[in-house]
Amino acid sequence: MSKQDFLVELGTEELPPKALLKLSKSFLAGVVEGLKKESLAHGEVKSFATPRRLAVLVCALDTKQADRLTEKFGPAVKAAYDADGNPTRAAEGFAKACGVTVADLATMEKDGVEKLGFSSTLPGKSTNEILPAIVDSALAKLPIAKRMRWGASRDEFVRPVHWLLMLFGEEVVPSKIMGVESGADSFGHRFHHPDKIRINKASEYEALLLEPGNVIADFTKRRELIRNAITKEGVKLDATTVVDESLLDEVTGLVEYPVALTGRFEELYLEVPSEALILAMKSHQKCFYLLDKEEKLLAYFVSVSNIRSTDPSQVIEGNERVIRPRLADAKFFYETDKQSSLESRLELLKKVVFQKKLGTVYERSLRVAKLAKFIAANTGENEAQSERAAMLSKCDLVTNMVGEFADLQGLMGSYYAANDGEPEPVVTAISEQYMPKYSGGDLPSTGIGSILAIADKLDSIVGLFAIGQPPTGSKDPFALRRSAIGVLRIMVQNKLDLDLLACIETSLESFTALELDSDTAETVFEFMLERFRSWYSDEGIPSNVFQSVMQTKPRKPYDFAKRIEAVSSFVQLEESAALAAANKRVSNLLDKVDASSLSNDVNAELLVHEAEKALFQQLRDREHSTAPLFEAGDYTSGLAELAQLKNSVDDFFDDVLVMCDDKFVQNNRIALLQRLRDIFLKVADISFLHTS
Repeated sequence: MSKQDFLVELGTEELPPKALLKLSKSFLAGVVEGLKKESLAHGEVKSFATPRRLAVLVCALDTKQADRLTEKFGPAVKAAYDADGNPTRAAEGFAKACGVTVADLATMEKDGVEKLGFSSTLPGKSTNEILPAIVDSALAKLPIAKRMRWGASRDEFVRPVHWLLMLFGEEVVPSKIMGVESGADSFGHRFHHPDKIRINKASEYEALLLEPGNVIADFTKRRELIRNAITKEGVKLDATTVVDESLLDEVTGLVEYPVALTGRFEELYLEVPSEALILAMKSHQKCFYLLDKEEKLLAYFVSVSNIRSTDPSQVIEGNERVIRPRLADAKFFYETDKQSSLESRLELLKKVVFQKKLGTVYERSLRVAKLAKFIAANTGENEAQSERAAMLSKCDLVTNMVGEFADLQGLMGSYYAANDGEPEPVVTAISEQYMPKYSGGDLPSTGIGSILAIADKLDSIVGLFAIGQPPTGSKDPFALRRSAIGVLRIMVQNKLDLDLLACIETSLESFTALELDSDTAETVFEFMLERFRSWYSDEGIPSNVFQSVMQTKPRKPYDFAKRIEAVSSFVQLEESAALAAANKRVSNLLDKVDASSLSNDVNAELLVHEAEKALFQQLRDREHSTAPLFEAGDYTSGLAELAQLKNSVDDFFDDVLVMCDDKFVQNNRIALLQRLRDIFLKVADISFLHTS
């Protein structure tokens, strides 16, 4: 079968730079999916994306679908003819549906039954016929949050469409998409080559756009050119250009032929916290900042122009004129904010609503402060400083700087706290309150920072559950699942021996204006423990290991984690499988016994068989040896000790009949098994480890 290269390019007004890469990948995926659906084989595929175009190149594409053999099955032969051998209505109906006579039908076997059948060859369509629908479908599936219309057209797309290039080999694919007729013309750089560029072959596309078009069509190539160019600008100054990957993607989506230019600003702006200057450069001007060898911010920035100017100095001066007011604003906000203390802003928080049913930010600060004090009392941290950090933590929300740069909340609060002479632990805690900011993000490095981060997140989780707004299905508008994992990570990885349920109950006590369900605390607790499931799944912990610990519902997340580690080690022991099976057997047996009659009080005088005597002795020995281990949270060593019970347990089940006729002996043996189960439950329900 012959093959040709296929090229489609959609020319538009400037596409949203942050979404460009996602749109490009989706367009490519949509085209590939369409080709697969139509059974069209092809070679390499490649996407192109610039601010004014989305394009896909498919190499070595079949020029025609393969012919397809179709088979239709009708009634069974027995039902197709009557006793005289004449066709029945079923046979005639099937023949009519196939467009033939009964005589044209064949006998074919299906599922071991002889049936009337009809086979035909469906000629494959020309690829040219199929491509417009594939492209149209791929464009319709693009992840566009809000589509727009333009002119008198009723067509919708992310931006107005100006041209459509569709080539299959050297021929234009006739089509009309979004009101635009397909052709063989593309367009170069808006300023350097605004004229048409005739594309005679799909394979020539990228080269012709570069020369004479002055367009680097490949997004990845363009991004790496920018990375190298801005890095070299830093080297010229004996500095490091800091490359933010998301900003790099955005800038790549803004230019078609990048040129890196270095500008500078007055050093007086360096008196402003560097984070504010960096954010101003990145968010407003899409510039990259530079650090010296001591990793201090320099009074330089690197911008990426979309123009090859004959006089770059004029472009640089223009960039400097534009960026200077933004930096001046930051300096003004900073100096103005410092004139008022954080504490003085508490009154303003009474006017800021956190959530309609949950009150103001001031009321929330009071709740978080109370919880922070409780946590501090249970971790040995300074209670007064923890409470102070919590009360001041949201005060920067009403500052000029955070009003302009919302991403700086918490960080600016720490700067202002330091300016006010607050204790260093309070200052640091305010800066760490939102940690971790994303999955796998950095955790608070200080005790009070950890306390504040936990209290802040728990208040949101508990409050939203209390007013009936928990996450549902895949919807989690307040990111409570992420917050819950953040709390667990802090408690576990910072080794905080905190009772999570007690923290939740303490938090609930502050919501005095709400009518709370009696099980709210338990519901929140269950929700948070369930977050461990996905956490440990990501770490490769088997689900039965997680479930074995989950059954015991440890109230302390750090303790939960130590149990997971212990059970993970236990399953590697040779004895684990037999003991898991034995615990499963015990669990099943105890389920059949009246719960009110269950006891672990064993009467030694009723132990008549050597195997049960041996097990009882072994149990007492292990109870004695594991008690200090479990008390210290050394579950790994404790389970290793319990592994020594294997032989005694095996002998017991081999030689002893539990449900014997003597009721007293029977109950005593059940008590012995209950005692066996109880000692393992100090760590986990290992019956869940039994896999067969």
